[in-house]
Amino acid sequence: MFKLSKDSEEFVKKELTRYETTYSAIIPALFRVQKENGWVPPEAVPALSQLMKIPEAHINEVLYFYTMFNKKPVGKLHVQVCTNISCAMNGGRELAESLCKTFNVKEGAVSNDGKITISRVECLGSCGTAPMMQVNDRYLENLTPELAVRQLKEMGA
Repeated sequence: MFKLSKDSEEFVKKELTRYETTYSAIIPALFRVQKENGWVPPEAVPALSQLMKIPEAHINEVLYFYTMFNKKPVGKLHVQVCTNISCAMNGGRELAESLCKTFNVKEGAVSNDGKITISRVECLGSCGTAPMMQVNDRYLENLTPELAVRQLKEMGA
């Protein structure tokens, strides 16, 4: 059975008091679960539902609508490569393929050593500096495959 840490439980309770409606606390609560676990396990939804007194369906609506929540485990470095129009035109798709090949990991999977997951995502909001990628909470722009590999290796990939 999934259990929030005491700190996370207190965080969620505090978030519930910050908003006019408790539903507004769903996103911060899901972020907290993800921060603590690296992803949002399905078992977290009933735990949050019970704590927040919100139906599981409402929590799942938010969880599955937003791509910023990981619905399965990811590596220590979650590399999200933008493949939307500007990045695609500047090599974003090829960048994602190159990274998968270089780090010997299939797109969306966790590498054997647990260090890296590479995902293609839509628009990360950096069209003028394409291609770009987000690594955990860090944004890296104006990338070439060589520069991306070097930066990922510096981060521990």
